[in-house]
Amino acid sequence: MNPSQYRFARNLLFRLDAETAHHVSMGALRKLETIQLLRLLNGNIPKAEPVQCMGLAFPNKVGLAAGLDKEGNTIDALGRLGFGHVEIGTITPRPQEGNPLPRLFRIINREAIINRMGFNNPGIDAGAQNVAASTTFRKRGGIVGFNIGKNKSTPNENATDDYLACLRGAWDVADYITVNLSSPNTPGLRDLQAADETSRLLEALKTEQEKLTLERGKRVPITLKVAPDLDLQHIKELSKVFLNGGLDGLIATNTTISRSEVDGCDFSKQAGGLSGAPLTQKSTDVISAFYSHLGGKLPIIGVGGIMDAKDAQAKIAAGATLIQLYTGFIYHGPALVKNILKTNH
Repeated sequence: MNPSQYRFARNLLFRLDAETAHHVSMGALRKLETIQLLRLLNGNIPKAEPVQCMGLAFPNKVGLAAGLDKEGNTIDALGRLGFGHVEIGTITPRPQEGNPLPRLFRIINREAIINRMGFNNPGIDAGAQNVAASTTFRKRGGIVGFNIGKNKSTPNENATDDYLACLRGAWDVADYITVNLSSPNTPGLRDLQAADETSRLLEALKTEQEKLTLERGKRVPITLKVAPDLDLQHIKELSKVFLNGGLDGLIATNTTISRSEVDGCDFSKQAGGLSGAPLTQKSTDVISAFYSHLGGKLPIIGVGGIMDAKDAQAKIAAGATLIQLYTGFIYHGPALVKNILKTNH
């Protein structure tokens, strides 16, 4: 699908409300992949050098961030668009419907999205089954990440139990597992990013990681996804926790609660996390700050406001080993993946 074709399709989809458009487009991708038309429509993917990260061989640097394929049922289709890795979820132990509708809003003139989805997902058992059912992406060397979170009804003092349950449930089907502590749409979740809370959770996760590695004969790296709204002191404290705790990788960043870049725009007062172009510099600055404290000892996956190849290069220059797309992909389509691969070897 060339850029003009995607713009035509996007214009039609943007006439629908954002969440309906999401379900229509994901369903269409699955159908096109099933009848083997997606490869023909998308054309050739630029060749890229593989990237070694966390003991895994990623086919290229460009991945899809969690949040688009929340159920893990569109991996093969999304992988056909050129992504080297696809991160699904966020998945919680028990199924949950998420927040009331409407909960997804476009700010088109700023190429931004606000979401307050609230971890709507089918639960860990169904999520793991969906991932297990995807085969063609992995056969081509694709990497699947599994993003996990706590249920809304689980109090923070019991959050570790939820994360451990998801870790066990995702282990056999995931290439890496991401612990989401940074969504602004689950009340109290970001409190788990406090250094002492993160340290305790990471210790429990690493203990379980060692146990599962021995039991199941497979090691799965663990990453943490952090918010872009951290101050420099918090970043310094968390960096120490990550290095001391043996974290395998860091994903920076999630959506922001700031509205400074979209003040006065339609939907800017809606609650939720803001993504897209207004997040670009904020996310890059957080990556740079983490990199300065981690000193290259911990790989960073950079995500947040990557709208073109230049933004991708800025994330890599700031210290990211890999990058992920979400909102930029919504606005610019598969051509964005190809453009980044062409210019970031």
